[in-house]
Amino acid sequence: MRQRGTGGTERYLDQVAAHLATHGHTVTIVCRSHEAAPHPAVRFAVLRPLALGAAWRMWSFATAVERHVRAADYDVVVGLGKTWTHDVVRLGGGCEETYLEQAHAATRGPWARDLARLSLKHRLAVRVERRALAPGAYAHVITNSAMVKRDVMRRHAVPAERVTVIYNGVDLERFHPRHRTGAGAELRRQWGIAPDDFVVLFLGTGYGRKGLDQLLQSFPALLAQRPGARLVVAGYDSAQARYERQATQRGLATAVRFVGGRRDADACFGAADLYALPTRYDPFANSTLEALATGLPVITTTANGASELLTHRTTGSVIAPEASDALAAELCFWGTATRARDSGASARALAEQYSQTRTVEATAALLNAVRGTIRRKT
Repeated sequence: MRQRGTGGTERYLDQVAAHLATHGHTVTIVCRSHEAAPHPAVRFAVLRPLALGAAWRMWSFATAVERHVRAADYDVVVGLGKTWTHDVVRLGGGCEETYLEQAHAATRGPWARDLARLSLKHRLAVRVERRALAPGAYAHVITNSAMVKRDVMRRHAVPAERVTVIYNGVDLERFHPRHRTGAGAELRRQWGIAPDDFVVLFLGTGYGRKGLDQLLQSFPALLAQRPGARLVVAGYDSAQARYERQATQRGLATAVRFVGGRRDADACFGAADLYALPTRYDPFANSTLEALATGLPVITTTANGASELLTHRTTGSVIAPEASDALAAELCFWGTATRARDSGASARALAEQYSQTRTVEATAALLNAVRGTIRRKT
């Protein structure tokens, strides 16, 4: 519904649209609102049907897209949001029901969890997804991990040959090891972190889904082994004060620093020695590649599609969700001597296999292949 410069799906949209326009295709972004076009030749079709509330805004937009596409003359329609009218649908956010089952409750306080189950917005989102992936509703599906491919095949009976995994890509110039001696080192000085302190970074919006509570539970084990360890928590969450209290209750008040929402993620990675993301559900956490590109090993869970890229205890560690003991063990493994620093070259080399250019070119090639198979109803 929104085209803007922030967010993984939004960045993917801009990159693919600009690539296609550069190569001579006519590109239209259908949306409710937008910022600047990613390329001078990219056009917008703005649909703003009357709607009250987030749930009906989503449903009315999907209905308006259906009318618009039927009246237009597009060769290929790509769905990137909660709509059901497309030739190719990319499930950048994974399956809605899987998110609700694995992670949504953790984003709520205890009193709000029962109310969340009754949410009209989520019920409608499930209906939209089922309609979007019903037989005949699509020609092809793109997922950003094999984890999501398996899930969409299981939940929606999508044939394997109709699903292509195209991993997310990373900006290899923006996220680079040079930040560890530049902007990252400056951030450490601003935060009062000594050069020899071992810094674990947690970065993400929505602390509950990303598993910050698990990290706070496991961090004392690392602190006992390495008293100079520090945990930096970056990203926005309206319940930040609750997590700050958790840190204090666990005796971590001086070891944990909450720095809030940031626009300098590249510098934040540069200030760290290890990245930890014990997420409950991430189809593919872009921050995984961003950390690797900066030369950091990554601890994450099997519920993060990006974990498929990691080699355990070489470029990072992969554990089960909710496994606080395993998380503590991996924090201690990477916190030993110079182990994390010594893995930097391997981490960077892995990230270099997954550039933004690679992702965009793979997407464009798939769209070109699908275009030849589409037969419009007249």
